[in-house]
Amino acid sequence: MPPLNRMTRLTLLAVVAGAVVAAGAMPAAALANWAVEQSAPAYDTLPEVLKHPTTAQASYLYANDGKTVVTTFYDENRRDVTLAEVAPVVPQAVVAAEDARFYSHHGVDLKGVLRAVVANGASGGVSQGASTLTMQYVRNVLKSDPSLSTEQRAEATEQTPARKIREARYALAVEKELSKEQILERYLNIAYFGSGAYGIYAAAHTYFSKDPAQLTLSEASLLAGLLQSPEADSPLNGGIERALSRRDYVLTAMTGTGAITAAQAETAKADTPVVKRGANPNDCTASRQGWGFFCDYFRSWWRDQDTFGDTAEDREQALRQGGYRIVTTLDPKLQNAAQAQVTKVYGYTNKRALPMAVVEPGTGKVLALAVNRRYSAAAGAGNTMNQLVAGGTGIHGYQAGSTFKMFTMLAALEAGKTLDTRFDAPTKLTTAWPEATGPASCDGYWCPRNANPAWMDGKRDMWTGFGRSVNTYFVWLEQQVGADKTIEMAQRLGIRFRHPDNASHAATDAAGWGSFVLGVSLTTPLDLANAYATLAADGVYCSPLPVTAVTDGTGRQLDVANPSCGPAITPEIARAATDAARCPVGQEGAFGRCDGGTATAVSDLLGGRAVAGKTGSSTDNMTESFVAYTPQLAAAAIAANPDTPTDAVGAAVLSKVYRAVASTLATGSAGLEVKDFPAPQRESAFSPEPEPTEPEKPRDESHDGNGDNSHDNGDDRPGRGDDNNDNGGNNGDSGNDNGSGGDSGSDGGGDTGSGDSGSGSGDGRPGRGGGWSGGSQPSGQGR
Repeated sequence: MPPLNRMTRLTLLAVVAGAVVAAGAMPAAALANWAVEQSAPAYDTLPEVLKHPTTAQASYLYANDGKTVVTTFYDENRRDVTLAEVAPVVPQAVVAAEDARFYSHHGVDLKGVLRAVVANGASGGVSQGASTLTMQYVRNVLKSDPSLSTEQRAEATEQTPARKIREARYALAVEKELSKEQILERYLNIAYFGSGAYGIYAAAHTYFSKDPAQLTLSEASLLAGLLQSPEADSPLNGGIERALSRRDYVLTAMTGTGAITAAQAETAKADTPVVKRGANPNDCTASRQGWGFFCDYFRSWWRDQDTFGDTAEDREQALRQGGYRIVTTLDPKLQNAAQAQVTKVYGYTNKRALPMAVVEPGTGKVLALAVNRRYSAAAGAGNTMNQLVAGGTGIHGYQAGSTFKMFTMLAALEAGKTLDTRFDAPTKLTTAWPEATGPASCDGYWCPRNANPAWMDGKRDMWTGFGRSVNTYFVWLEQQVGADKTIEMAQRLGIRFRHPDNASHAATDAAGWGSFVLGVSLTTPLDLANAYATLAADGVYCSPLPVTAVTDGTGRQLDVANPSCGPAITPEIARAATDAARCPVGQEGAFGRCDGGTATAVSDLLGGRAVAGKTGSSTDNMTESFVAYTPQLAAAAIAANPDTPTDAVGAAVLSKVYRAVASTLATGSAGLEVKDFPAPQRESAFSPEPEPTEPEKPRDESHDGNGDNSHDNGDDRPGRGDDNNDNGGNNGDSGNDNGSGGDSGSDGGGDTGSGDSGSGSGDGRPGRGGGWSGGSQPSGQGR
């Protein structure tokens, strides 16, 4: 007879102990303790209490309704639940399948050990285990401890007497510490059910797309049957036959424990459950279609928050293991509307992109981030993980053209000028900023031009200059207040300089950056929308915010979701600027001083709701932009080629851009209270002082229509259209800042304006949807 191994000696001691117990000479718990001690000299070196480390929990990211799942983040797909959240047949099935004497032993089942000894002796191997549910729970805890090394995790599952002894010792301690219900609840949450499902909640959703409280007897018994061989028996891996065979075994076992009757077992066996793999998204690439860029923006925000860890890596780990419940600001209706609009302009595989952002004035809540790309790491046209909407690593943004004229107007209003400040705007204006050579140089000075002299030249004020996007008026106005004041105003309203050249000019030569007024600096739709949202909020700027509530794994609400807001400009300045900003979109404002606009169809697209905004284009129509706001929403979009910035999108797309923005705002406004913008005081609109005199710098009043392609992009030739004409009837809007003569993609909206006079552009870099990196200074630098 071969010598007995250590495990056999342990089980024989248990048999002796079982006999003693049967004779009533010693309590079972005490004797089990004695048996383990006799077989393990190192027993006393083990801790007396098992550490119950917090298991890794999936974090859930919800839309602003708190119900719609955007995605989840996890290393292990697990969500703890209480027994009250689980159908009663689930624990009944698990007990019957794994430990029928669970409620009668004290952590180590002596009868089970004896049964295993007999079975294993007959088979000559290990055909039956003797682990109780409590011992299995201990094993799972030990191998789930994040503080353990890889070797220690392996020891927690290896088939050795030492492991059994360790589990038995801890199981006895656990039974003294926790009730049977607590042990069972913890076991159901930590056990692995195969196919990536940790715990009963994930298992119910992975296999049946339902909560564990909704599981039927047949479904519950099938899940319980997976615990022995989770992957081999998973119906998602090798068909359902093995899973059904195990399920039938469990149902029979349940009749043995008295949990169900034989008739109930037969009925359940006749029922083949429908296995319906649930959506268990993990990370932003698995989020709902079109929502990945918002998810990416959220994750970047999360990685910047000290609350979640000391380093970005710590915070990422907390997100994937901490079991957070995060309600975001994402509005599903607005997000889907924005996504539909941008993909209507350009398909997913179009080399050109139309990123759009929507924010809420007064809170900074980011309601939507959309672009005609799929957020995916997979190779292929239309896929990218570059943050094209909000900017990020290596993504500096795009030129937004004449939308930046707003910052000059605000600086002028803050300096005490009024909306009726007039200037006889010529076709070409020679400025005080040096420009040695090039088509925009006049005797060594920068001389930008208007796009359409016949429609733009002449006596202009802030209403008509902004409505018709008159370059020379706003360049003159910038000279009055200083380019540095314009740049400082833009920064106050949240415009960031992501490109190193832009940041350098703003920091070291702001006063000399005259072309800034024409939008030569790179920006993003999110920054642009949020800057204009400040006007809708009566001058209160709020940092962009992607969350409304965050609770940790214990249910504690964290103080990280409060808007960060403060006054950037006075309410009166915001109201005055808004009054002028109603001109481009076809509205009159409080004083009826508008005489045309570059996107007048917008007012009708919003059903007459109060709206303000601005179009913008860059050199040769390389980009086309539009930003607009109502009292409750603000949105911006920029059409560009992210990989090749010099590939012009064409003037014809401008009407599509502003229609996309306006239609998105209209969808978001449905059901909201109809509000008007507060009117500015007359003192902000009209000056009692004489009109400002014109500068003494030389100017070209020839009205020769020979525009240039430099700096402000304000040439007077028609803008280059693209192949996206929309057969409308828009007679103006030549692509805003590009200074073209008319939007060839007419839309029937009745726009009578010509385009803005534009700006220069930055160089682009190759890369999959990478966004403009601005490899050189914009040509509209003006210095």
